[in-house]
Amino acid sequence: MTSNTSVNATNHGVDIQALRNHVNANFDTILQELTDLVAIPGIAWDSFDPANLEKSAEAVASLVQAIGVDSVQILREPTDQGTMGSPAVVAQRAAKPGKPTILLYAHHDVQPPGDTADWNTPPFTATRLGERLFGRGAADDKAGIMVHVAALRAVLDEVEDFGVGVTFFFEGEEEAGSPSFRNFLEAHREKLAADVIIVADSSNWAVGTPALTSSLRGMAAAEVEVRSMNHAVHSGMFGGPVLDAPVLAAKLIASLHAADGSVAVAGLVANDSATVDYTEEQFRADSGVLDSMQLAGTGKLTDRLWNKPALSVIGMDIPDVDHSSNTLIPRTRFKISMRLAPGQDPASALDALEAHIMKQDVLGAQVSFTATEAGNAFQAVDGAPATDTARWALAEAWGTEPVSMGLGGSIPFIADLLEVFPQAQILVTGVEDPDSRAHSANESLHVGDFKNAIVAESLLLARLNNEGL
Repeated sequence: MTSNTSVNATNHGVDIQALRNHVNANFDTILQELTDLVAIPGIAWDSFDPANLEKSAEAVASLVQAIGVDSVQILREPTDQGTMGSPAVVAQRAAKPGKPTILLYAHHDVQPPGDTADWNTPPFTATRLGERLFGRGAADDKAGIMVHVAALRAVLDEVEDFGVGVTFFFEGEEEAGSPSFRNFLEAHREKLAADVIIVADSSNWAVGTPALTSSLRGMAAAEVEVRSMNHAVHSGMFGGPVLDAPVLAAKLIASLHAADGSVAVAGLVANDSATVDYTEEQFRADSGVLDSMQLAGTGKLTDRLWNKPALSVIGMDIPDVDHSSNTLIPRTRFKISMRLAPGQDPASALDALEAHIMKQDVLGAQVSFTATEAGNAFQAVDGAPATDTARWALAEAWGTEPVSMGLGGSIPFIADLLEVFPQAQILVTGVEDPDSRAHSANESLHVGDFKNAIVAESLLLARLNNEGL
């Protein structure tokens, strides 16, 4: 235990060096613990073995149990469809009188690996190459779990009379849309109630530059089916007078964007409010877009990413080229994913998309529209005390001022957290960076930023212990 009696007052009574030294001394162990978690392919999709999710939850529970919390449970609640949700780990360390309680959220489930041929290293073997650790979940979001676990260990070892209440909530189905999340919150409202909620599932501005996420786009998704014939026929015998379903679906898809690539669906919210911007060179390097490709839309790149809608076709039912035949295809289906600007109601966005699809001329083909997902955007509250404390902690850990940034991705369950716990201050942090490639092949974590994230969260907890909110 390190005494704080000689700590400079400008550090808010926090012995920054002691916490940094603790993380440095234990960092090899932390990386090994993360490596062990990455090895478990816990995927909350019906087409994958659910036993791996159970194994993942048990491994996370064991890590938390070793810290010495008051209780650790693996819990499940049903979805609205009546199926049982995936296992979540909830652990509690009670607050001492007068101290706040902090809920630390991350998720232990991961995205499917996709085609392993696209990976340069085995997806479920954490592999360090230079300053990056590669593997599915290495960044999204098993690193978030380890930030929370390692930060609490640091303050318990280095901060005298640490009395902040800490609740771990490690969900097991975020990558599948958190279907039981709201029911879980309602069922365990008392366990999960907190003054501050830290969601470690976002990104930093760049390697070496930390960020707090001040806004997230909302999301919605829909499936569109197009039918032009009752059955398949020979493309030579009947091609010409009739267009098959994929051609008509392509016409619908082409209508979604204007000539400059901006979204052409009327009624969607779009804002120009970003105060920072990427250079085009930086964006092209981070995204991997071809040099020959013109970037879509207008305005600042950050507004196009954070404050304007985006539409993508993320799946389509059509024979692949290797198995295609000379056949007119009577029916096809495609899925549209929408990212929505803060201030956009997801239901109205889906209504606008449906209206746009249904008014297109597809020569009398039958078109059906089915909404499948919807989630609200997030806009942080300016001037919240926990935000100021977090910004101080990030600046001290990285040695540079953090950026307040939006994020093009969505974390729809944050809206549920705000509704169930309206008194809580929510901080959205993360360990990813623009080259982490979360959800893609060769997902990776920058090791130096990972270490800084642990230091930053330990500083945040220590200062909250000293000063409260």
